[in-house]
Amino acid sequence: MAKTKSAYVCSDCGADFPRWLGQCTECKAWNTLSEIRLSNPKSHPRVAERSGFSGATQARVQTLNEVSLDELPRFSTSFKEFDRVLGGGVVPGSAILIGGSPGAGKSTLLLQTLCRLAENKKTLYVTGEESLQQVAMRAQRLNLPTDKLRMLAETSVETICQLADQEKPQVMVIDSIQVMHLSDLSSAPGSVSQVRETAAFLTRYAKQNGVAIIMVGHVTKDGSLAGPKVLEHCIDCSVMLDGSSDSRYRTLRGTKNRFGAVNELGVFAMTEGGLKEVSNPSAIFLQRGEEQGNGSVVMVVWEGTRPLLVEIQALVDYSALANPRRVAVGLEPTRLALLLAVLHRHGGLQISDQDVFVNVVGGVKVTETSADLALLLAIVSSFKGEPLARELIVFGEVGLAGEIRPVPNGLERLNEAAKHGFQRAIVPIANKPKQAPEGMSVIGVKNLQEALDAI
Repeated sequence: MAKTKSAYVCSDCGADFPRWLGQCTECKAWNTLSEIRLSNPKSHPRVAERSGFSGATQARVQTLNEVSLDELPRFSTSFKEFDRVLGGGVVPGSAILIGGSPGAGKSTLLLQTLCRLAENKKTLYVTGEESLQQVAMRAQRLNLPTDKLRMLAETSVETICQLADQEKPQVMVIDSIQVMHLSDLSSAPGSVSQVRETAAFLTRYAKQNGVAIIMVGHVTKDGSLAGPKVLEHCIDCSVMLDGSSDSRYRTLRGTKNRFGAVNELGVFAMTEGGLKEVSNPSAIFLQRGEEQGNGSVVMVVWEGTRPLLVEIQALVDYSALANPRRVAVGLEPTRLALLLAVLHRHGGLQISDQDVFVNVVGGVKVTETSADLALLLAIVSSFKGEPLARELIVFGEVGLAGEIRPVPNGLERLNEAAKHGFQRAIVPIANKPKQAPEGMSVIGVKNLQEALDAI
């Protein structure tokens, strides 16, 4: 028998070496080389040859105008919120990665999705972390139809693809990618090399056979996907399911999508019967008390392709510390420090001796700059001890010179606020429409001082 050859590949830069080294000579990283066995290509036929997929047997060069522009036939996941995040549904032959913290509901969401899809499509659910009995008990507890969903408990990717050639599913779930392994690699499942190669193997199989593969990924303690960064590069769509253990709501956010918009947001509620989609997220994020408190204002953020109304709260209190605390939950802390400097310079408020705490209600993470103006007005309201009007809506970006810059989709934000009963809005002057929505008074401001005068 021919001797099996090995190579040592750096998990950081991808450089390969014929023998193991303590330090990679290319990127200078230590202890990043992992062994990869180079198998004989004759003994391991390609997935495309085993499956008989003709699209990968012969490649040819063509001009760009010869490429077919036919719409890819998407199909629904049976969850409108899930379809929204994926860009309108699942594309055949796509590789989707869904990540989230333990207990967020990743397996529950996918089990609900596949049980519904199995009614009219061929599906295969591959579990590597749980036994088939555990999955069946969860499906029974959620009262899901289980008579058509095909199940497999396996961690070998080669075996999974061979059985998938026989089953020929249209949708396949891999739960999870961190426990899968290739026999050609000597490293343990979950290592950098195993995660990288198994994900690439499954992605190649999805493309060559037209199977939509949904892979479950673990996250690290800082909330990012575990494994090499190339894992997110090789797949087509990456979504994150977020939700704290003390909250009944889960947010599904798209971070990468080759077939739709990124930063789409889907909202689900965790119930005894599994995940239920929330069709009107703004309503749950606006559940406020009867009395309007200081430091609270509602803003309109743009999530993917739709506006979302969320409440932002600020608490300003005297600090006995030499360095007052600046805490932001749901916002970027560096953005908070920047806006406090703008408020001091162009708003005339000295709060260098005050602790500032900022929170976005509902666990929503705001990344766009349209929340700048609402954040500053909430801070001023808490500092002065004067509540803002309950029917007030605010959005706008604040520049370093104190100017209020316009934000995209201003009219759509105002229409969404008007639907929820808001009667007054403070917006950038460039976002002020010629005709305001019915029942709403819109105030356009050019700089921070005008915004402070408006409240």
